[in-house]
Amino acid sequence: MEGLYPINSLSKNILIIILLFTSSITLISALEITNVEFIRTSCGLTTYPTLCFNSLLTRAGAIQTSPKLLAQTALSVTLDTTRTTSSSMVKLSKVHGMAPLEVAAMKDCIELLSDSVYELQKSLDEMIRPGSKNPRLVMSDIQTWVSSAMTDEDTCTEGFKNDTKMKSVVRGKIVNVAHLTSNALALINNYASLSS
Repeated sequence: MEGLYPINSLSKNILIIILLFTSSITLISALEITNVEFIRTSCGLTTYPTLCFNSLLTRAGAIQTSPKLLAQTALSVTLDTTRTTSSSMVKLSKVHGMAPLEVAAMKDCIELLSDSVYELQKSLDEMIRPGSKNPRLVMSDIQTWVSSAMTDEDTCTEGFKNDTKMKSVVRGKIVNVAHLTSNALALINNYASLSS
């Protein structure tokens, strides 16, 4: 007799499978924690770290611990949010009863957001494209375009300086986009400094 409790081969196999499964879960959990901590640490470099972390947390598995994927994802989140905000501004512009100056300011703002979407899309396309050009030049272009998008967003609210109510409404929609853009630029700048 081999012991008090004989273990047949089926029991051994089940025990091995359970141990492997448990080890795999532990490994996956450890990797997820590493990914989340990478995002938290990287977002600490931005002006709006809580917004940065919250906007990227659900994508931790895709980002892993890659500064490039982190910058690309931040740019993608910013682009999606800017598109949504732009659509929201178009709907807001159709509200009747706005004064002529408000209508003009709203048209300018929508145009600026459209420019911002274009610049962010161009930046994301360049980041994703395999390196066929000078990497420093590409990163410089991306930094310029994202910075320009941020300027467009900031300029959007300036047309409403005489109407505090409308400025407050527009600012409420634009500020999140501007903060996401600022964070994306900080992560892009960090990636550029690491890759040069």
